[in-house]
Amino acid sequence: MKPAVRCEKITPFIVMEIMEKIHKMEKSGIDVIHMEIGEPDFNVPECVNQAAVDALSANATHYTHSLGDIRLREAISQYHKTTYNTIIDPGQVLITSGTSPGMLLLFSALLNPGDEVIISDPHYACYANFINYVQGVPVTVPVFEEEGFIYIPQAIQDKITSKTKAIFINSPSNPTGNVISQERMQQIVNVAKENNLYVISDEIYHGLVYEGQEHSIFEFTDKAFVLNGFSKLFAMTGLRLGYLIAPPEFVRALQVLEQNFFICANSVIQLAGIAALKYAHKETEEMKATYNKRRIYVIERLKEMGLGITIEPTGAFYIFANAKHISNDSLSLAHDILEKAHVGVSPGIDFGEHGEGYLRFSYANSMENLEIGLDRMEGYLKNL
Repeated sequence: MKPAVRCEKITPFIVMEIMEKIHKMEKSGIDVIHMEIGEPDFNVPECVNQAAVDALSANATHYTHSLGDIRLREAISQYHKTTYNTIIDPGQVLITSGTSPGMLLLFSALLNPGDEVIISDPHYACYANFINYVQGVPVTVPVFEEEGFIYIPQAIQDKITSKTKAIFINSPSNPTGNVISQERMQQIVNVAKENNLYVISDEIYHGLVYEGQEHSIFEFTDKAFVLNGFSKLFAMTGLRLGYLIAPPEFVRALQVLEQNFFICANSVIQLAGIAALKYAHKETEEMKATYNKRRIYVIERLKEMGLGITIEPTGAFYIFANAKHISNDSLSLAHDILEKAHVGVSPGIDFGEHGEGYLRFSYANSMENLEIGLDRMEGYLKNL
């Protein structure tokens, strides 16, 4: 007996495998600096912590509505009004146990076998696997360093077929940290409208932009899906809370899928999410200021080492640096850096064919650790 064929089409998430290798090294006594994983190093805001404790004390541990606690959905609606000046009906919001379940539900509801979704290359490593899992087809559009790894609208148009259902965007981006400008987003939406396509916008890094301004897709079109959550901005990774905002015609299908597959998201953490949206602004601003200091420092150090950063990233907590002059095998290079310098980095190939030759550095770590890690990295490069 063998696992189902669908499992054979799912590729490993390389950065997670590197992190798990690091954990083995650490258990054997080796000190490793983490710059591979995109996980905030901050504790959750105190208001979130207290809300979760209060919810447990009040025995708020029962099933919620399958779409999610209406109080949280209303808080998300208000957050979008305050942040983007967009009107979101709480009835269009589905609360999920992180954005990954939201993505699985979205593609399950949107795609028939053979339907295509356009994604950038490089892209977040798991996008293509979600699409493949529901028998959709990920169609990649190469994006380039000199363009800030941002779509060129004509390149999207060239890949559209009768099977295309949606264009997927991610801004700020993982792995690049770059932000799509308002003008370019409008151009992408224009392509979608001309071809009667949906736009899927992964907005999980919204709130973590250090220069300029991020924009929600709902500022430009209603024919869109938004994926977002609490892991990045609010440092709530392990609490697993996300949400999907969908066009009204998809809500019932998504609700039925949620009822069957997940029943509902964690009731306690949903109440903590309300506190995050309403009361955590001061702490998230402090986190953001700290990230920005790290961003500036890491960019400077990597450039001094000779790694290529043509357009400096202004969002998330990643830097996607060109290391092609060192190696065109980013996976082997990442493992060599780990084994010899004891620094974890992500290989560009994890994010698509056009990510090959790059390394992703996460600065979601303390300044002290980043200094140690980059000193080790500098020593490694000098010894090559």
